[in-house]
Amino acid sequence: MNHLRFLRYVDEVARVGSIRQAAERLHVAPSAVNRRIQDLEEELGTPIFERLPRGMRLTTAGELFVRYIRGRSAELDGVRSQIEELKGKRRGTVRIVASQALGPVYLPGAVSSFRAAHPLVSFEVTFGDHLQALEALRAFDVDLALVFNLAPEADIESIRQFDQPLVALMHRSHPLAGQPRVYLRDCADYPVVLPDRDIGGRQLLERFMMRSSVKLRPMVESNSFEFLRGCLYYQQAISFQIAIGAVTEGGELVARQLEDRHFPRGKLVLASLRHRQLPVIAHAFVEHIQQTLEAAEA
Repeated sequence: MNHLRFLRYVDEVARVGSIRQAAERLHVAPSAVNRRIQDLEEELGTPIFERLPRGMRLTTAGELFVRYIRGRSAELDGVRSQIEELKGKRRGTVRIVASQALGPVYLPGAVSSFRAAHPLVSFEVTFGDHLQALEALRAFDVDLALVFNLAPEADIESIRQFDQPLVALMHRSHPLAGQPRVYLRDCADYPVVLPDRDIGGRQLLERFMMRSSVKLRPMVESNSFEFLRGCLYYQQAISFQIAIGAVTEGGELVARQLEDRHFPRGKLVLASLRHRQLPVIAHAFVEHIQQTLEAAEA
């Protein structure tokens, strides 16, 4: 399948914008990459890259061709997975983009329990918001997305949605940690650290505050959930996170449900690119995710 290898040369140059860097990642000579690109351009009858002083940029024709390459590569992954299934082996790679909140506890546990049954399977996991998830699905960089508040899109198939409340997260020594009920107005009396405005949980919070008299003035805003959790060890700070990302068993942090009436709930969405044939092993992981999240809801 040498022709597929040569197509990968084009895809890699498109990703990094440089023949030299692509060649280094592919472990081939830059001249070989350049020659194959020129051969393809001659065969197509049009340039697929613009040669710029500081790199390579796809032409409009090149963007179409790279989308074709990534689609073919995804289809080949699916066929390989089916062949392994016929041979009685569950192997392959599951590629998934997920919300940051799933990183510390839920997703490591889901991957570990799945690999206990399918030890030949590997995973490529990236983290991003809903916009980055859409981009990754459309570029065939991932098989699946598991992200918070993914908006409906015509080319995206929502496989399953799971309700997720927003909770207040604090250190166990915090004065509110021992209160029988916690309301958002209680949290306003303490330093607040919030995810930035691109994060779905922050958007839920903003939506509620638009029709509420409660105002939060964050002392810290960040796109790093790990950093925000670290801030909770100081100055009696409070943060907010979707429930599945606020698992605190055996730790120093406490998650408290907000008791405000009509406080909005979000959706954790499991999705794939519509009409794309997923590898068999990715389908199996979809079933596993649904089972683990249903168990968490019970």
